[in-house]
Amino acid sequence: MQLLPKPQRDSQLLQLSEPAQLAECSQWQIVEQSEMVECANRDRVVIFIDGANLFYAAAHLNIDIDYRKLLYYLTKGRRLVRAYFYTGVDRNNEKQQSFLMWMRHNGYRVITKDVIQLPDGSKKANLDVEIAVDMIKLSSYCDGVVLVSGDGDLAYVVNALSYQGVQVEVVSLYSMTSDSLFNVADCYTDLATIKHDIQKV
Repeated sequence: MQLLPKPQRDSQLLQLSEPAQLAECSQWQIVEQSEMVECANRDRVVIFIDGANLFYAAAHLNIDIDYRKLLYYLTKGRRLVRAYFYTGVDRNNEKQQSFLMWMRHNGYRVITKDVIQLPDGSKKANLDVEIAVDMIKLSSYCDGVVLVSGDGDLAYVVNALSYQGVQVEVVSLYSMTSDSLFNVADCYTDLATIKHDIQKV
């Protein structure tokens, strides 16, 4: 298998080399999805999902996410410690409130922040700080972290976890993922390659 200094823009899963080669932490190995192997030493896992980032990725892929399938896929048979879902909320949106209640009853810890209106009329709720703080707090209780986001603002905390021996897998849409995340993550999965595994049918 060919070793590359950084991921190439194709529709394959990108992953670190075998444990004997883990010293080459800056290098990546391309493997076919059928040959996928889990990163080494990731028995206990915590999952952190950037809801807005995943929402836009799903819209780009033109799919509806099945969140039960998503949780099953991301866990990959490991011991799930916690699965966190971060999103901005509109308290008057009953459909959204029902969705978040469903998430709470189906394996997710939901972390919310009220959306704010920006001068241009758009609405936004930035939860990067909450995600980063929770990643640090939970790092001592797990061997691996799955981050569902392509936000480059989270690269610093991902790099910090690497110094604690926690392996981080980033799952996102390639075209929406910052290069800074590629440079510090141990494993990367393009949502486009797994959309059939996580979408509603």
